[in-house]
Amino acid sequence: MDLSVIQSKIYYIRGFNVILDFDLAEKYNAKTKALNQAVKRNIKRFPSDFMFQLTKDEFINLRSQFVTSNWGGTRYLPYAFTEHGVTMSANVLNSEVAIEASILIVRAFVALRQFLISTPINEVKELQSEMRNLKGYIEDVFADYNDINENTRMELELINQMLAELQSKNKWLEKPRNPIGFIVPKKD
Repeated sequence: MDLSVIQSKIYYIRGFNVILDFDLAEKYNAKTKALNQAVKRNIKRFPSDFMFQLTKDEFINLRSQFVTSNWGGTRYLPYAFTEHGVTMSANVLNSEVAIEASILIVRAFVALRQFLISTPINEVKELQSEMRNLKGYIEDVFADYNDINENTRMELELINQMLAELQSKNKWLEKPRNPIGFIVPKKD
């Protein structure tokens, strides 16, 4: 079994990473009904942080994530097994295949947890730093943009004032003038 295939069967529900009963039964090379019966016969070994049954809403929401349904028409809501529930279920089935599969599944849970713990923290810090730098740069650009806009507005106002002054001068120059000086009478 490939760890990446098993990891693709692990879902995050109610704050737990879980694998569903039909996927677990498939890995154990058993029927889902047989797995669930073995669990019910040993229910004391499965507290709520080891195994729980999905609600109808959780089941519908989970089904919407699948492209195709790999469980046909089921009459019962599936059970979700946490990492500890997987180990316990291998003990109640007590078969070689179940034991080997549970070891691989627990390794998949551990690998998933290690990935979530180690990698993202460094990446998140790096992204936060980049976001701070980008935010500072954008604030500087907007400040410069606002300064340019203010300067441009002032310059446009000055240009408008000068144009208004020139227009008023032109009107004054175009006005007909009274002649200045001595007027020679016309000879008839």
